[in-house]
Amino acid sequence: MKSPLYHSLVAFALTCLVTAAHAADAKKPNILVIVADDLGYGELSMQGFTPQIPTPNVDALAKGGVRFTSGYVSGTYCSPTRAGLMTGRYQQRFGHEFNPGPAEAAVPNFGLPLEEETIGDRLKAAGYTTGWFGKSHLGYQPPYHPLKRGFDEYFGFLGGMHDYLDAAADPHNPILKGTEPVNNIGYTTEAFGEQAVNFIEKHKAEPWLCYLAFNAVHAPLESTEKYLSRFSNIDDKKRRTFAAMLSAMDDTVGTVMAKLKATGQEENTLIFFISDNGGPTAQTTSGNGPLRGFKAQTWEGGIRVAWAMRWKGHIPAEQVDDRPVIQLDILPTALAAAGVPVPPEWKLDGVNLLPYVTGEKKEPPHEALYWRFGQQIAIRKGDWKLVKAPGGGAEAGEKAVVATTQGAQLYNLAKDIGEQTNLADQEPARVKELAAAWDEWNKANVPPKWIPARGRAAAAKKQAGGN
Repeated sequence: MKSPLYHSLVAFALTCLVTAAHAADAKKPNILVIVADDLGYGELSMQGFTPQIPTPNVDALAKGGVRFTSGYVSGTYCSPTRAGLMTGRYQQRFGHEFNPGPAEAAVPNFGLPLEEETIGDRLKAAGYTTGWFGKSHLGYQPPYHPLKRGFDEYFGFLGGMHDYLDAAADPHNPILKGTEPVNNIGYTTEAFGEQAVNFIEKHKAEPWLCYLAFNAVHAPLESTEKYLSRFSNIDDKKRRTFAAMLSAMDDTVGTVMAKLKATGQEENTLIFFISDNGGPTAQTTSGNGPLRGFKAQTWEGGIRVAWAMRWKGHIPAEQVDDRPVIQLDILPTALAAAGVPVPPEWKLDGVNLLPYVTGEKKEPPHEALYWRFGQQIAIRKGDWKLVKAPGGGAEAGEKAVVATTQGAQLYNLAKDIGEQTNLADQEPARVKELAAAWDEWNKANVPPKWIPARGRAAAAKKQAGGN
């Protein structure tokens, strides 16, 4: 028979283990992922190209950590980029190559494939509480809803765009709290930030993942007088409204940062900030600085974006890093910070950036980065980029074609960030090397699972039994 002392010692040991487990959980950093929509590379004041619109809060976030001047996304527009971010895998691996078109016209199987695990799934399994606030664009049907994809809380919309002031503007794509439509939103940029702030306050005693996906600064161009009044010096109405929208988003980022500080979570939160693609300049004035091209193109203007990362006390501040990174790196970096091992069978394409931003590793995180978007392709390896894009060997638009490197152009981005001087004829061996690398990467990809439906006319034709 065991003595009372024995039982006391066992009880004490178990208490210590439980306490240690809770302490370990408490040390897990929170993860905050902020995504701007259609924000051009040249717009944030920290980029130094367009000081017309001050963005002090995003600038401060980047200054507190590292700003990647060669930060990329794996998609040329909304939904594919988000699919890659959520999985840490090139979205072409699982057929998520294109947007779906509007909700009423999209194919029923549109959505981040259900066999793919999300960042929410991964961190929820590691003991995190998870919240998603803002745009989804990863599936309209119930199985694809954020609450079914590893997230405990959701406030936002499932489509690709939404009115900023009217919750009921699109009956096919309502603003949802959980799964229930919301009647009043105020101004979406502020509303999504408020929900994120509430989530951060509510879960301050436990590790959390907050995915804050603004619809700013995507069309339609809409703002309130509070922000418009800041830019009375801008005569062009379109540009003035864009400036107001960007200023509102920056204010909201500041509100979220202030909540982290007020709740004592500033040093225990790993923060990422990116845009989902470059700016569609003609539609919204969102400019890409010195870069060639726009949203939905594999020129730098479509895929190189503002990209920042901060973890106060862990990542040295005021870094400007030109090594190429990509939004696929967010998931493995977050998992590493949370102490979650990554088995090979997950087949992640992203890498853990922490040893690179802390100075432990000096080499580039990636040997090469890759893109495929219909006919358009690109590969960046070192300073060199092989690319086919509109005006450079490929047509615009989404088509189920067999993409090839034939006719691709070659640029040295270190000397020619604007992709103006095609060096393919002068560097045939380099073209051959990059083309072979792209072909090898593409072997592991699959054909796109859908082609975007086009508007309400397509929906009406579909309902009428047309093809």
